[in-house]
Amino acid sequence: MRVRALVIRILRQIIRDKRTLGLLIFAPILILTMLHLVFNGDDYVPKVGLVDIPEAFEEQLDLDDADITKYTNIESANKDTEKQLLDGYITFENTSPSIVLEGSDPNVNGATIKWLQKALAPLQSSDANELDIEFIHGSEDMSQFDYFGPVLLGFFIFFFVFLIAGVSFLRERTTGTLERLLSSPLRKWEIVVGYIIGFGIFTLLQATIIAAYAIYVLGMLMEGSFIYVLLITLTLSLTALTLGILLSAFANNELQMIQFIPIVVVPQIFFSGLFNLETISPWLNWIGPLTPLYYAADALRNVMVRGYGWGDIYINLFVLLGFSALFIFLNISALQRYRKI
Repeated sequence: MRVRALVIRILRQIIRDKRTLGLLIFAPILILTMLHLVFNGDDYVPKVGLVDIPEAFEEQLDLDDADITKYTNIESANKDTEKQLLDGYITFENTSPSIVLEGSDPNVNGATIKWLQKALAPLQSSDANELDIEFIHGSEDMSQFDYFGPVLLGFFIFFFVFLIAGVSFLRERTTGTLERLLSSPLRKWEIVVGYIIGFGIFTLLQATIIAAYAIYVLGMLMEGSFIYVLLITLTLSLTALTLGILLSAFANNELQMIQFIPIVVVPQIFFSGLFNLETISPWLNWIGPLTPLYYAADALRNVMVRGYGWGDIYINLFVLLGFSALFIFLNISALQRYRKI
């Protein structure tokens, strides 16, 4: 009977907690659905440029199963490849094909080389390893971790800063510290900014240590400047910090704060570039640009894999700052829940 009473109490407790009940059902379904859409997407179609190829050779090429763009000069093809509009392009020198690949994604490289081997089969009998292949970024020895590393670096920084900031601010509320501050002459924006700066000092230090460890201890690929990596991770930390503080306002305990992770944090990994968004259903891949990690991962790859500088990452940084400004504004508005000034 005592066990029965305990079971009934737990069941009633869970039934009353609509958020936990919904999470038990909705979160696994959401994540499983995303995994299904990611791993059962369309096959990748290489984007290949043909640069001033003689018509006699072009007629012999097998150009099916690829997105083909024709160019009259190498400069235009190389420029589009740098912008990632092409995965690579083909030129002919002395009747011999020469291939240039963008090179930053090993999976795309493999798919493109496989297609090239098939397309050039009518012209030669040699395999893909004997083709004259150049890489704008990366190399044929580039590993999967070199490509995934920047995304994982951004994700773990975002995840831990979000969690620590949210739980810490929640503790400020549950211990009554926030209520006492709201009773003081401090304005709402002063309270929010104060918390962001206070928590931010430690979260920024955490992000710096993680980035330095990943690059200099684990040997993660690093083609650009560490200063830019640091700038990106610090900006991402600020976004995670402000989002964590915002969502903590809607949680009454640590468990409810953790419940936001599978809804807010985990889905971002699917749309951050860890998986090729071009193979995901079109009605779903639009979610990526709505998430902070999408911009941070793109900027980190541009610096760490492609060796780019400020001119190629500043837009991503401004978008992250825009997310932070939005979350700060919402944080100030959320304090209306406790006191109206």
